[in-house]
Amino acid sequence: MTAPRVEVQPDPGTLATAVAGELLSRLADAQAAGNDPHIALTGGGIAEAVHRELARLSPESGVDWSRVVVWWGDERFVARDSADRNAKGARAAFLDAVGATQVHEMPSTDDAVDVDAAATAYSAAVREHGAGEFEVVMLGLGPDGHVASLFPGHPALDDAGIAVGVSGSPKPPPERISLTFAALNRARSVWFLVSGEQKATAVAAALAAEGDLHDIPARGVTGAEETIWFLDHDAASSI
Repeated sequence: MTAPRVEVQPDPGTLATAVAGELLSRLADAQAAGNDPHIALTGGGIAEAVHRELARLSPESGVDWSRVVVWWGDERFVARDSADRNAKGARAAFLDAVGATQVHEMPSTDDAVDVDAAATAYSAAVREHGAGEFEVVMLGLGPDGHVASLFPGHPALDDAGIAVGVSGSPKPPPERISLTFAALNRARSVWFLVSGEQKATAVAAALAAEGDLHDIPARGVTGAEETIWFLDHDAASSI
């Protein structure tokens, strides 16, 4: 396994443009090779900025978004029309605009009786419609080192399935669905998208030579071919 690559941009806007451009290049290359790439999206402020840049840059990219299969690394278990849903924001920012049609949202409270049933349903969807690996998994990073909805010390960290229901999240809302480490690690490339000085300590801990994924869950996800940390200057200030 190769060491993570770290790319630092001066500010969040430049970071978002760089990530969007890199993703479109990867997708175009995959499609040119005859593949329909699968990607996993994330939520959060920097992801929203990346999504807006994808909408802006896609028309000139050559990417056929109808041939991109879209998944999520995690989702808030709330109503389908809730503004808290990562999928709602991504659709508004770019998915609908670019013509993405193979979009697999995680279940909402309108679709499943509880968070565990929602996780079971999403696991079934991945087994039925997944490709066995993601081209790119994009992840944010919490100040506590969490990724997706895998929080420090939480039992979900040791789940060996595909998706897991998370209750008692330390960050609201309390119920979430998350892909597990096992599922997130089935990726050719894992990208961490991190902005802001409040994330700098967690970035340093995740990239340290030693550490336990139960304390810093970000340490538990790596790409099969590469792992890239896309940081702005402030997020990189402690490394």
